[in-house]
Amino acid sequence: MDQWQTSYQLYERAQKVLPGGVNSNVRISAPPFPLFFERAAGALLVDVDGNQYIDYALGQGPLFLGHSHPAILDAVNAAMRQGQLYAGQSRLELDVAETFVRLVPCAEMVRFGLSGSEVVQAAMRLARAVTGRTTILRFEGHYHGWFDNVLLSVAPPVTGETPRTARPPQTMSTGQVASAADDFLVLPWNDLALVEELFAERGHAIALVMTEGMMCNTGAILPEPGFLAGLRRLCDEYGALLHLDEVITGFRLGLSGAQGAFGVTPDLATFGKAMAGGFPNAALAGKALHMQRFAQDVNHSGTFNSNVISMAASAAALAELERDDGAVYRHVERMGSALMMGIREIAGRLDLPLLVQGVPSAFHLSFTNLPAIREYRDYALHCDKERYNRFTVELLRRGIRVISRGIWYVSAAHTDVHVAQTLAAVEGALREVV
Repeated sequence: MDQWQTSYQLYERAQKVLPGGVNSNVRISAPPFPLFFERAAGALLVDVDGNQYIDYALGQGPLFLGHSHPAILDAVNAAMRQGQLYAGQSRLELDVAETFVRLVPCAEMVRFGLSGSEVVQAAMRLARAVTGRTTILRFEGHYHGWFDNVLLSVAPPVTGETPRTARPPQTMSTGQVASAADDFLVLPWNDLALVEELFAERGHAIALVMTEGMMCNTGAILPEPGFLAGLRRLCDEYGALLHLDEVITGFRLGLSGAQGAFGVTPDLATFGKAMAGGFPNAALAGKALHMQRFAQDVNHSGTFNSNVISMAASAAALAELERDDGAVYRHVERMGSALMMGIREIAGRLDLPLLVQGVPSAFHLSFTNLPAIREYRDYALHCDKERYNRFTVELLRRGIRVISRGIWYVSAAHTDVHVAQTLAAVEGALREVV
């Protein structure tokens, strides 16, 4: 642990005053232990021991433009000197809302919050108000926030004998009450036939189908051809709403998000992460007919909603994403593709069962003999997670930081030099874990 001596000392101190030494449970399991960081710029991150890393965690996804982007920092610095919180409106929130309406297919109107977890709650409340129904269909392995009523079946225990039929979701934390799962149904993802069977039985009770457009948190799994379109068709047929959770995919897969990438327009969509370049901001966008209910009989409140700092960050981030006809996306596509192809080549040369799947801006690595991961159960039953944890530590020793659950995020700040350095580190780390 000499490489991270100062970090470990701080971690020991932290455990005395912070539960687990952290402020988010997803950081507890970061191998070799939760590190402390001091500064970051572009694609590079520096810890308190002076170790420098090429970063593919990117704050768990928000830093699509890289760390400390000067245009975002300048915009925030200038805006906050005029005030931070008005308990009223500003031109910035109007500018960002108009940009959303122009770029996002489903966005006829927008409401802003602070986190993805929060705006998902607004989406569910709105769907129940619009439809007069209470049942919500969701899918195994999808993450929609940490609140009691959505931290359900995110990583449920499964075996080869676990039924595939719709079943009540499983709570994921002590302290959650059983009633948190009331009015929710869960199915495996990417199996349209199962969804059709459920709708035939209970479709007239379903208020909302809630899904990630692409399973970034688990396996970087793309939707099967026709799956999202099938969900759209069933919702239309039975009078349910379709909610696309774009907290990760929004503005990462393109200016129009997953709905643009996969050609399916939902009734509602939630956004966060990349929309504000590292600052806290989130949005619920949807059809005006539904969204107008917030001005009538559906409550959505929040002291810090549309605060000056968050809106300035979003305005600057979206302007950078649009610059030069979306040039950053072409750059990220090239960097991510080079990484994916390079890692596949190394794994093949070393005869290792390392699967690389996803899209260039968000791809997943896993030690498995499967040709592809199609759903959560593939990941849970057939991937060697312990081996991957060892791999992440070996990468960290070589100056590469990744998330231990396998997702790699690529930013506009990554360069050809970073890719070459990363591939060299990947080969060394893979040889170490053979």
